[in-house]
Amino acid sequence: MSGDIWNPWHGCRKYSEGCDHCYMYYPDSERGKSGGDIYKVKTNFNLPLKKDRDGNFKIKSGESLRVCMTSDFFLEEADAWRDEVWHMIRLRPDVHFWLLTKRAHHIRECLPSNWRDGWDNVSINVTTENQRRVEERLPILLDIPAKHKGVMIAPFIGEVNLDVYLASGQLETVFADGEKYGSTRPLHYEWVKRVYEQCKKHDVPFSFFGTGNVFIKDGTEYHICKAYQHV
Repeated sequence: MSGDIWNPWHGCRKYSEGCDHCYMYYPDSERGKSGGDIYKVKTNFNLPLKKDRDGNFKIKSGESLRVCMTSDFFLEEADAWRDEVWHMIRLRPDVHFWLLTKRAHHIRECLPSNWRDGWDNVSINVTTENQRRVEERLPILLDIPAKHKGVMIAPFIGEVNLDVYLASGQLETVFADGEKYGSTRPLHYEWVKRVYEQCKKHDVPFSFFGTGNVFIKDGTEYHICKAYQHV
């Protein structure tokens, strides 16, 4: 997962246990703001269509945009703004848009009328944090028509089994990351290894971003500062 970030709206409503120590709430609180305040980011809302002085798009052809990294693309409170975002995505078929959500249940009703079996430049990714949320969200994702689908396990706070979902052949990528803020819940090495081995079995790329603050391996608990968490 690479590319620039596009946040057409900011803020989110905590939805499940993975949200308890949301990374977005902490920088907001340091600025005296609440991460629960949801608003349209007017200065950045039309980022894919912005042009430089020469009339060229600032986001170049072939680039990728990670969308709503300080919110949720399918957040109910953003329903009034989403159609305009879909329109901009449609106007830039040369840019790949990486969408992320915990709200798998809200995806289908929010797809544009001309979506059909999906757009080539859109990847829909569902976040899960444990097996309960895997079983809740991934069947919905697999039932959604989309050209590109993926899974983000973050914060990785419980062992997961993705084998049956990877076997579907629909998941193109799996990402995983430990918890970095709050009263950090540990990530176990064995959990990461299991997902890696399942992805390898089904020939699906797996990316492990970091250990989080607390990492357990061979029965030893390691407290790792942020500078050394990334792998």
